[in-house]
Amino acid sequence: MSADILYFAWVRERIGMGRETIDLTAPTVRDLLAELAQRSDGHAAALSDLTQVRVAVDQVLVDLDQTLSNAREIAIFPPMTGG
Repeated sequence: MSADILYFAWVRERIGMGRETIDLTAPTVRDLLAELAQRSDGHAAALSDLTQVRVAVDQVLVDLDQTLSNAREIAIFPPMTGG
């Protein structure tokens, strides 16, 4: 199954693209991030410290152990602050 991976803010800048579509084989978010980190030096730099990224699956914020069954969209972005 394919899924759209969306990158935002400095994650996008380090990876060098805002979106890519991949064949999704990883069972969890953590596994996906490990796979993505192998794609390029930019991916590795953006995903080297998982405490500095947040992930939403199909527009719902999730933790790293969330399963990815039937996920269509995964967004990766830095932590947010509010005001």
